[in-house]
Amino acid sequence: MISVSDCFAQLRDRAQCALIPFITAGDPDLETTAQALRQLDNSGADLIELGVPYSDPLADGPVIQAAATRALQRGTRLDQVLAMVAELTPELRAPIILFTYYNPIYHRGVPQFLQQIAQVGVRGLVIPDLPLEESEMLLQQASDLGVEVTLLVAPTSSQERIHKIAQQSQGFIYLVSTTGVTGMRTQIEDRVQGLIADLRQVTDKPIGVGFGISRTEQARQVREWGADAAIVGSAFVNRLSEGTPSQGLAAISGFCRSLKSSLLLE
Repeated sequence: MISVSDCFAQLRDRAQCALIPFITAGDPDLETTAQALRQLDNSGADLIELGVPYSDPLADGPVIQAAATRALQRGTRLDQVLAMVAELTPELRAPIILFTYYNPIYHRGVPQFLQQIAQVGVRGLVIPDLPLEESEMLLQQASDLGVEVTLLVAPTSSQERIHKIAQQSQGFIYLVSTTGVTGMRTQIEDRVQGLIADLRQVTDKPIGVGFGISRTEQARQVREWGADAAIVGSAFVNRLSEGTPSQGLAAISGFCRSLKSSLLLE
């Protein structure tokens, strides 16, 4: 499995915009999560974001919150998630980006946590509640282990702060398309185009847009605005949770293919 940076470099060489689906580990169960990762990998996902269920997911909307609650109620824990990832990473093409809040990392200890995720093949890490001012030590330790930590830029970020985050973020820059939490929205705010332009003035790192993308036309829109990746979460989580596991897997596979097709240059 290649690194996040190398994956983006290859896509740029082909002038392609990346698709990054998100699913919650353990919803509806870890066996289905493993099958979902394989399905997404085979259906056009360029990178895959895997959410670790957490009891107080401040950045997540109702769909992902509900998925995390269901996973925790079934007994899903971090060690089980990492064991599953360890089995799968040798056969996956798309790099796995772990999405987790800082509390589980702090509880386990930063060095131990980073060593564990690196050993199982995780290539990227997103921590939505880790502020830039407190990220330096973790960024360095993760980099030494081959794990790239991606930082988030909010729509309310000042130009000065955007510049600082862009300098420190690894792999790519996660541009949050709207204020508030994750979730499916009817349209992407026009100001995202300006935010992408602002980032382009200070960095040549890839830019991924997330929070609110749920339809093919929205993914195509952010590509046309110059984004290097469309990150889609709630729409995948919602499809995977509907009906039987086999129906959910079929739904996310078809959705993944349609999204990837929408991101290809015409």
